[in-house]
Amino acid sequence: MHKINIPEKLSLFHDHWNPRIVGELNGQHVKLAKFQGEFVWHKHDEEDELFYVLSGEFRMNFRDHSVTLRENEFLIVPRGVEHRPVAEHEVSVLLFEPATTLNTGDAESELTRETLERI
Repeated sequence: MHKINIPEKLSLFHDHWNPRIVGELNGQHVKLAKFQGEFVWHKHDEEDELFYVLSGEFRMNFRDHSVTLRENEFLIVPRGVEHRPVAEHEVSVLLFEPATTLNTGDAESELTRETLERI
């Protein structure tokens, strides 16, 4: 058992849309990621996702509305709901989701990360 220092872990990478695993519990991964720009529209048929904003803000687009998330706010996207994160400026996010979750869900793209780095 050891503690995780989130700012320290975030300082280890600078790229966007490439989550890193920082913890694991009960078949779930705790991930850190930095977002900037537009992600791809996608959904996860079997997994819910939690997005917690550590710093900055981003907009989660859904087909019929959008939700803006700011520092210290989180959103749970239920399985099967199509969504797309958009960040005009860099945002740091903690993700909590099943270990089987592929970052782009049902949408293959150049942003798909099949194997995630553990930091």
